[in-house]
Amino acid sequence: MQDTDPIPASRVTTLTDWLRLESARGVGLRTAQLLLAAFGSPRAIFEAGHAALAAHIGPSLARTLCAPASGSTLELIDTTLAWLRAPSHHVLALGEAAYPQALANIPDPPLLLYIRGRIDLLARPALAIVGSRDATVQGKANAHAFATALSHAGMCVVSGLALGIDAAAHEGALRGAGSTIAVVGTGADLFYPARNRALAERIANEGCIVSEYALGTPPISGNFPRRNRIISGLSGGVLVVEAAAQSGSLITARVAAEQGREVFALPGSIHAPLAKGCHKLIRDGARLVETVHEIMEAMQVSPLLSAPSLTHASANALPTETDCTHLLLQLGHEALDVDDLLERTGTSIGQLSMGLLALEMAGMIERLPGGKVQRVYG
Repeated sequence: MQDTDPIPASRVTTLTDWLRLESARGVGLRTAQLLLAAFGSPRAIFEAGHAALAAHIGPSLARTLCAPASGSTLELIDTTLAWLRAPSHHVLALGEAAYPQALANIPDPPLLLYIRGRIDLLARPALAIVGSRDATVQGKANAHAFATALSHAGMCVVSGLALGIDAAAHEGALRGAGSTIAVVGTGADLFYPARNRALAERIANEGCIVSEYALGTPPISGNFPRRNRIISGLSGGVLVVEAAAQSGSLITARVAAEQGREVFALPGSIHAPLAKGCHKLIRDGARLVETVHEIMEAMQVSPLLSAPSLTHASANALPTETDCTHLLLQLGHEALDVDDLLERTGTSIGQLSMGLLALEMAGMIERLPGGKVQRVYG
């Protein structure tokens, strides 16, 4: 990959100051926010002097900030500047014009965002879709179908690039114009989990990968719950598709509610372990949803954008009338689950979920408890 134009000197200076502040030993996000509120910018912090800094953070941390940058910090700065020279690589600092305003308004916004891909997606209306890593076939089909329809409606779908529901949501969203943002718990230069590497590369090309962690940061367990505030912070709402009673997705939902975001949940069978988390959210006040239209109405997204997409998109992307007729014939007169339909139709889970979505939005099928679908006769 060839380098792009050189980074302007003023930009190098600004990023160097931000990276020094973020990597300073003992200076966490709260301390950095306190200092920024007091002095206005990283440059002003480093120029303030020991006495002024000590008045806010004590003499020990003040000495740390007054000392020259460490060798590891200088190495990080060089690595980051080299990474930035590649096409579609960005670093946004809190307060910059391109930094997403919705995220800037949460109580603990990241100081820096490392971005690979389409930075314009950060300004789009967005919905987060999250759920279990050990999702059922029906759960992944639901996530894929909802994400596809929302993306065709112009909404960006945000998720965490995990296995299961996250991956299905990203894949569905890539089929539409709204596309997708993956918020990762590692450095933006790494791929995790390895099984999603191909998906991550596609998102980097067609969507956007976002991280608050410095380049090279490995997959540390504590990073993943923390990145959930960014998933919800970038979004106007969060849809939980499947979640166990004790699930990381419930953390995202809780944080979303604290941030004033809408929380949606798909119901399921009372006997399904992965429905228990969604049912708990509904009992706690989340909005029960069964259709994409309910989400779009709550999010005040016009359905006029999505309807043409479901009928006039390319044959490679969405099901044709013939596909839907074939699916109805295979469904027959009984209620079937997705596994049975997959076997009967011989199609992919993506194509099947899109066919079911088109039929559902046309009022020709309905979803039943236990993940089954049945033909509607009018």
